[in-house]
Amino acid sequence: MRRRSFIRLTLGGIGALTAYRLFGSDRSTAANRGIIPIVKSDMEWKSALTPEQYRVLRREGTEAPFSSPLNHEHRRGTFACAGCGLALFPSAYKFDSGTGWPSFYDVIATHIETKADHALAVVRTEYHCARCGGHQGHVFNDGPPPTGLRYCNNGVALRFIPDED
Repeated sequence: MRRRSFIRLTLGGIGALTAYRLFGSDRSTAANRGIIPIVKSDMEWKSALTPEQYRVLRREGTEAPFSSPLNHEHRRGTFACAGCGLALFPSAYKFDSGTGWPSFYDVIATHIETKADHALAVVRTEYHCARCGGHQGHVFNDGPPPTGLRYCNNGVALRFIPDED
């Protein structure tokens, strides 16, 4: 790596970290927003979730693209956290992003918390369920109107609850 590239990469990372610390994404706690947090031991989570749900929700894993049946879910209803059942997305917010993961252009206000994810060379915004802390996915700035956001969710981290007609 050339010195100039290293300096740019380092300064870019410092700038992103500084912006995150200054502006944060969600500095209030779930309890302050009327959501009672669910706290379980690691063993309790392992017994309550499938191995794949545990890997994604509790260990911040990612499922394979195009593997979730929720990619093809088009009924009216609500997408809720598979770990605790907190409603995260109304079906009206879902769109086909072509990425292979269920995608939404908005979220139910206060039902997620975000943090910076430094796992890759680019800092991404990761989001979790505000009630149980279960990892859901990442949010990007390439979604459709009206928000321009794309909440790219692991299908295994969600449960679909159809509306009763």
